[in-house]
Amino acid sequence: MIPSTQTSSSLRQRMIDDMRMRKLSPKTQSSYIRTVRKFAKFLGRSPDTATAEDLRQYQLYLVDQGTSPISINVAITGLKFFFETTVDHAELMRFMHPVHEPRKIPIILSPDEVARLIGCAGSLKNQTALSVAYGAGLRVSEVVALKVSDIDSERMTLRIEQGKGNKDRYAMLSPVLLESLRAWWRAARAAGWMLNGGWLFPGQDPADPISTRQLSRVIHEAAKVAHIDKRVSMHTLRHSFATHLLEQKVDIRVIQVLLGHKKLETTALYTQVATKILREVTSPLDSLHPM
Repeated sequence: MIPSTQTSSSLRQRMIDDMRMRKLSPKTQSSYIRTVRKFAKFLGRSPDTATAEDLRQYQLYLVDQGTSPISINVAITGLKFFFETTVDHAELMRFMHPVHEPRKIPIILSPDEVARLIGCAGSLKNQTALSVAYGAGLRVSEVVALKVSDIDSERMTLRIEQGKGNKDRYAMLSPVLLESLRAWWRAARAAGWMLNGGWLFPGQDPADPISTRQLSRVIHEAAKVAHIDKRVSMHTLRHSFATHLLEQKVDIRVIQVLLGHKKLETTALYTQVATKILREVTSPLDSLHPM
């Protein structure tokens, strides 16, 4: 049985209202709506008529389809919101269980590779955007959301508004990065690309910021030009920032604050990839007397 358009529209609007009441981010709202829509397609009827067994079969279906653990957990989170909040039937989720996500160590670039990557990014805007991602350890979503007013040259900080988890924080602003930003600001203002109080990295329309997708294309192309064979993304610059600070003996709790991590164990992951620290450790084999 196919759900009526009227019923589907009513449920969708109620779910949207529930998410708006809780001030969920637009990205989260889109993800939850998409999750419920996919489940309704699998079910073949209105999702509010589902049983606990239907949900159990859906998770089995996702597993059999080869869906990644991350995607399965995203689906469970979206459906959990729908059944617990929108239709008030939390008990229907009792057979759905989050999947363990294997933790992989991140890919890290050497300082030389970072320099080559930024140098091969093309335009001054692209080079400066990548410099911000690395120099301040920002997520790509945080880079594109920066405004000129977020730069505080007196306190040498960048204000990050509503980063991951809807949290504000301050990121570091080094003297070298400040000079790069000033050079970009002067060039952008002279060319008429930057509006007063506008985005630090405007898109084709200065009223809009550059997109995260555009920056992803930029870094992939830069990696090719720089002959870097590692799997590089914008987040690689953030990983490299944290690892290089750790190798410089910066306290891990300071790095945690700079990255905006809620848990120290998230930051501690970088101890596994800080190869400079590993090289400084003396192996017990070296202390043995020759045979």
